[in-house]
Amino acid sequence: MEKWGGRVALVTGASMGAGRAIAKLLATNGMRVAACARSLENLQTLATECMALPGSIIPIKCDLRIREDIETMFCVIKEKLMGVDVCINNAGLALDAPIIDGGYDAWEEMWHVNVRAVCICTHLSVKSMLDRGVDDGHIININSLSGHRVGKAHFYSATKYAVTALTEGIRWELRGINSHIKITSISPGLVQTNFAYNLMGKEDGDECYSTRQALQPEDMAKSVEYVLATPPHVQVSEMMIRPTEQVV
Repeated sequence: MEKWGGRVALVTGASMGAGRAIAKLLATNGMRVAACARSLENLQTLATECMALPGSIIPIKCDLRIREDIETMFCVIKEKLMGVDVCINNAGLALDAPIIDGGYDAWEEMWHVNVRAVCICTHLSVKSMLDRGVDDGHIININSLSGHRVGKAHFYSATKYAVTALTEGIRWELRGINSHIKITSISPGLVQTNFAYNLMGKEDGDECYSTRQALQPEDMAKSVEYVLATPPHVQVSEMMIRPTEQVV
């Protein structure tokens, strides 16, 4: 990870859960982290907690559902940090939204956060890298095992299948321009975050985490660290990780 010391990482959804753990670990490794989320208060708390680390946390309030918010965030990053060297598309949303009995708003919200924001952040991150001659940057999409198989939350699965397809498609695009910028999809199983509560509500969420083994946010951070630490000639295209006891 030595090569990333002083470099800039964008982490979306950094105010809690896996995003918070990822941002903190990158700062521990000396990176300057543009931490993005809707909750500025939580981001400022994280920045304060990380003040003694070799790197730093720069809180940026951003609603990934709004394109203009994302564009403004990248303007702030350019002004304060010059640009993005690593983009961690971590933010994700799972809602109970069936097609027959579901509602348009839930579909739209998941699509905007899980797919459109990933595309916009990737587009602007790669542009930032190319404009500055950065040829060793890295895009990491926090995907899901649901991007490889369909469960009850099938609209959520559809958005994650899109991330799987987009990650591979972007890899082809980068090779097409002879860029050495890497892109990786990390697909976890159950992680102990707010995921189950957003999808099932508090009572069922409590039951989910109390009766099933889950990955911890720090496990996700370590997986990002592993991917970033690979040598220049090694690209991890897809990583699947699950709790040992999880079957599917």
